[in-house]
Amino acid sequence: MGPAFPQSEYADRLARTRRRMAEAGLDLLLVSAPDNMNYLCGYDAWSFYVPQVLVVPAADEEPVWIGRGMDSVSTRITTYLSDASILSYADDYVENPAKHPMAHVAQVLKERGWDGGRIGYEGDAYFFAARWLEVLRGNLPEAEFVDAYLLVNWVRTVKSDAEIEVMRQAARIVEHTMWVAIDAVQVGRRQCDAAARISYAQIEGTPAFGGDSPANPPSILSGENSATPHAAWTDEPFLPDTATCLELSGCRRRYHAAMSRTVYLGKPPPQMLDVAKATGEGLEAALETVKPGVVCEDVDAAWKQTIARYGLEKPSRIGYSIGVNYPPNWADHTASLRPGDKTVLEPNMTFHLMLGMWMHGWGFEMSETFRVTETGAESLTRFPRQLFVKD
Repeated sequence: MGPAFPQSEYADRLARTRRRMAEAGLDLLLVSAPDNMNYLCGYDAWSFYVPQVLVVPAADEEPVWIGRGMDSVSTRITTYLSDASILSYADDYVENPAKHPMAHVAQVLKERGWDGGRIGYEGDAYFFAARWLEVLRGNLPEAEFVDAYLLVNWVRTVKSDAEIEVMRQAARIVEHTMWVAIDAVQVGRRQCDAAARISYAQIEGTPAFGGDSPANPPSILSGENSATPHAAWTDEPFLPDTATCLELSGCRRRYHAAMSRTVYLGKPPPQMLDVAKATGEGLEAALETVKPGVVCEDVDAAWKQTIARYGLEKPSRIGYSIGVNYPPNWADHTASLRPGDKTVLEPNMTFHLMLGMWMHGWGFEMSETFRVTETGAESLTRFPRQLFVKD
């Protein structure tokens, strides 16, 4: 099987990561976030519920993967790492209060002479616990531990052409999925039944390539739930004269392209039509603002100025960097389209422009995944930008 990209791609990613490590004065980096691990070595397995790390030395040496013994086979299958760089701990370390995998990691670092200096860790990652750091510090008293959270994430922010091509494939998957989703929203059908059809389409992909399971489940917000962004679907039926907001993603080789649309069952009220019109115009204004050299907050400002003409406002951010990821979230956790974010846009940055208007008792969503080009924005997702009305 092997990794998703050529060896040269990973070599470039590793070199850019090491430059950031040098800027931070790090001798070693412990990568625990599965998205960052995938990015640097290609590792792709659903094993991140147990402790595992990719050890990246500042020196020009091959990174070392350390994880559960049974998962070392996945490392051999999905990464470029040599056998000497694939190490594992015994299974009695798993969920054992008396033994912790980070003690084994510390022992490996000692054996390799990496037990001193400044060691970076991903302190605010979903998959790095406070207990990990406690055990590491207890076993490596000579080392200085430094929170290097988001170091690799920022390296990931500008995508390669190869990554963009995979995201285009993810976009084709979400386009197919959205048509399935719109068809699935019918009066009397249970929300969970629509979710099943949507999930099938996401994994089925296209005739040319299949899909992966996205980092987020399908977001199906119907009726009063359309007024809130993160509610779960239920087994209740879709009702007439209600809106259903759909936020979905295609996922290909763990890379995401997300998109949102809204379906109304019945005759939409004037307020719904006005918000849909304002959101569509705001989306166009935001995309027209995108170009290299513009900062993130400028994109948000263009959106705000447009919807203000309709007497509307949106206090939350309108987008974020997106790319390779695993549950529970498909965001890169770096640049955001919101006031105060001075991140300068560069070619091949990718964002999910998420325009959710959550009102009192109802909502409307429309979103696209776009790429910053040399001169503007390319919408990776291509789908009619409208409120879908089903009488």
